[in-house]
Amino acid sequence: MRPKNDSLPAVFMSSLRNRKNRRCPDQIAAEQTSPVVASYNVHKCVGRDGKFDPDRISRVIHELRADVVALQEADSRFGERTGLLDLGRLERDCGLTPVPVSGGSKAHGWHGNVVLFREGAVRDVHTVKLPGLEPRGALVVELDLKAAGTLRVIAAHFGLLRHSRAQQARALVELLNARETQPTVLMGDLNEWRLGNGSSLNTFRDAFGTLPPAVPSFPSGLPVLALDRIIANRDGMIEKVEAHDSALARVASDHLPLKATINTALLDGPVAK
Repeated sequence: MRPKNDSLPAVFMSSLRNRKNRRCPDQIAAEQTSPVVASYNVHKCVGRDGKFDPDRISRVIHELRADVVALQEADSRFGERTGLLDLGRLERDCGLTPVPVSGGSKAHGWHGNVVLFREGAVRDVHTVKLPGLEPRGALVVELDLKAAGTLRVIAAHFGLLRHSRAQQARALVELLNARETQPTVLMGDLNEWRLGNGSSLNTFRDAFGTLPPAVPSFPSGLPVLALDRIIANRDGMIEKVEAHDSALARVASDHLPLKATINTALLDGPVAK
């Protein structure tokens, strides 16, 4: 039986009630002392106004002040995938370096997924082709962050079909079960707002435990659906999950970025200098 609060009208009304309680992004940034991770579907750099504007996306990423960022839809989707952002500018202005991915000379990442990080080193990169009718993928990256420690990041973009999302969730859990256990954060547009028995999010409970509260991020002008997620495999490792609801973010993409702080006490220790 689907929970009463799992209907679209109930989710919509809850989002409207919570909107007035959202804090100013500048206030949130001023409070940041721990490392920050963020997830952002950049919608191929096309904003709600229909304009293709990579510069606007770069400015939103700068606003996040994040140490690790997972991007979705950062490459063109059809034909030869081509990166749409100015990665050099992101490195100059934000100090964020893209994780290198082999196999596509013009693409930024893998199936549109890109991981950017600040001050650290890449230990391992693994690309995953996710099952389903649409071409979808995930990027699994192990990072040694200078200010925090060792962190595995899974950047993913799930499909629009419920059956495909269930397959994709199982594929990621199976991948984690086959690998050495370490602090892991899953970030991305999982395209799943339902929380009932049919939700693909339930698949993650064994690997990630209790999921953080849902944070509406779509559509960016009036967020109602929690399509974007940041979840961790250690209880308490991520804190303060919030949508970055700035004036620029509301128009730059159809999704708002999602961000969270990392409790470094639950990582494996800082990288030696």
